[in-house]
Amino acid sequence: MTEKLEYTNIFESITEDATLAADLQFRSDLLMTLIDIFEDKGWKQAEIAEALNIAQPRVSELLRGKISLFSSDRLIGYLAKLGYRLRPSVDGDHNVICEVEMAAA
Repeated sequence: MTEKLEYTNIFESITEDATLAADLQFRSDLLMTLIDIFEDKGWKQAEIAEALNIAQPRVSELLRGKISLFSSDRLIGYLAKLGYRLRPSVDGDHNVICEVEMAAA
């Protein structure tokens, strides 16, 4: 008989540390959000590097999903440089919602 494993967070499959799994998932979500923004803007790596004031090889690591190289703080900082902010809230069912929105001017 084969046991079926189910995870609510894919990173739970590589670590038993719930805090680390949650941090990896959060960084992955932030990274994917940044990639979506870059794609929406139609930016190439050189344009991303200029907007974030980072070297092109660092952009390449970002776009290839190298989440182990980027802290949550760094990724949130990149969002801020692009004019976005995170807005966490709790809905009526006590679920935490974290929206990315344009920062107020």
